[in-house]
Amino acid sequence: MPVRPRITDTARRSRLMRRMHLDAASRAGSVVEAAATMVGLHATTPSTVYLSAWARVDGLTRADIDTALYDDRSLVKHLAMRRTLFAFPRDVLAEAIGALGPRITASERTNMLRDLRRSPDVDDPEGWIDTARDAVLTELAGGESLTSTELRARLPVLEGSITFGEGRSWAGKSHFGPRVLNMLDASGDIVRGPNRLDWHLSRPAWTSMKVWLGETLDAPSVHDGHRALVERWLRTYGPGTETDLVWWLGSTKTAVRAALADLGTVEVDLDGGGIGHVLPDDLGTDEDCEPQAVLLPELDPTTMGFKERAFYLGDHGPDIFDSVGNGGQTAWWDGRIVGGWYRRDDNSIAIHPLEPLPADARRKLDERAEELAAWLGDGSMKIGYAAPYMRKR
Repeated sequence: MPVRPRITDTARRSRLMRRMHLDAASRAGSVVEAAATMVGLHATTPSTVYLSAWARVDGLTRADIDTALYDDRSLVKHLAMRRTLFAFPRDVLAEAIGALGPRITASERTNMLRDLRRSPDVDDPEGWIDTARDAVLTELAGGESLTSTELRARLPVLEGSITFGEGRSWAGKSHFGPRVLNMLDASGDIVRGPNRLDWHLSRPAWTSMKVWLGETLDAPSVHDGHRALVERWLRTYGPGTETDLVWWLGSTKTAVRAALADLGTVEVDLDGGGIGHVLPDDLGTDEDCEPQAVLLPELDPTTMGFKERAFYLGDHGPDIFDSVGNGGQTAWWDGRIVGGWYRRDDNSIAIHPLEPLPADARRKLDERAEELAAWLGDGSMKIGYAAPYMRKR
């Protein structure tokens, strides 16, 4: 049996720094380039798009990002991998809709049907979903942008909710209207248009995707979409394991294996005994990176890009990730997570080390913290998912 090539953890960290635009000599030229390289920027927390771009594009302003999102619309927010909100360039958006749209749309519909059948106010759950869907599409067809609240005010069919967890501390209501909008987002019919709040908050106004983009996207088949996304992911994140890809996509082993086979990927040995995949033209060794300081926001795609994270996370998982797997704000040195960061009351940025750091590392991280504080200015910034280490500061 031929011996598989090996790619060490050290080599993987050099790849990570250079290919993800975290190396100072390998920055992206724009937020759109950064988002394309990363196969989308996480957007569940609105500020993540901005801070992920800041980490990868020198000289970028928040206005530059607003322009991409809301003026030229070269970045589009869309519900995709793992039913998570991302900001995609248009070509990646089309691939995500083709690959994952049918699966997420079906899942959203199934979950709604389950709850609608428990509602005493809905006699025909299937018919209710179809009526609500058609009403939203008709209302937005002219290009108007409306928030979820405004749509419910105009379309009484979107009213209704179901109570869950009665008598429990986590009891609440699940409103059906926003779930219809998520289903239509996943399918590529509607899109989050203008944001009615500040950059670090979210109150999207929904609109027709075709009208918002000024074109109809040509989405590929499910298989071709998977192939395209897996190829993009491997070009930036590779080597990665099958487990990484199945988790990152929120898809199936069958779909991932078919994409890997179609791409003719090469298996490589990883430190720790795992087997990774790389594209057939990507077996070369990247040039080593000098140790550098990096500050990334919560849910950054580098932090969240792998399921098997030991090569850059080490033993810091319990301090960085919450109980459901959301990664918080991270501080990196030499391609590894070595701590976190947080904003003080005076708007300065403090580093929270999770291990002893060399003097040079601490100095460079503090310098990067000063740069981030200056970029943020005096405005507020809301955190969506505070890392466990935040309780220890």
